[in-house]
Amino acid sequence: MSILWENYIDVAAMILFGIGFSNLLLQRNLIKKIIGLNIMDTAVYLFLASMGYLTGGEAPIVENGVVEAEKYINPIPSGLVLTGIVVSVSVTAIMLSLTIRLYQRYRTLDLDEITLLVRKEHNDGIYS
Repeated sequence: MSILWENYIDVAAMILFGIGFSNLLLQRNLIKKIIGLNIMDTAVYLFLASMGYLTGGEAPIVENGVVEAEKYINPIPSGLVLTGIVVSVSVTAIMLSLTIRLYQRYRTLDLDEITLLVRKEHNDGIYS
């Protein structure tokens, strides 16, 4: 139990990832799938940020001649998280715009119904 308490941020990240992954797999609504993907992204960012954090550490700016690496927080996970957030926002915007286009064409957000409508269009010869 103490190991879980010591690593509660990692456990929270794993639980969030599981919630997002199950949402991504089990939901048929495209908006809910996008939300699940964003929850998974957040879990990865939380995990990366927790890996780079050092209790009592400072920002990696050399001051007063202190050059020991143990005194500073690792800046690489923070940079990865910031880059990931930018990419995630862009991907989410593209997914939402494609979802809007799908809804305009098929009048549903249910992935199974969209698949059936696309197959029907294909079999009716629209794409032939």
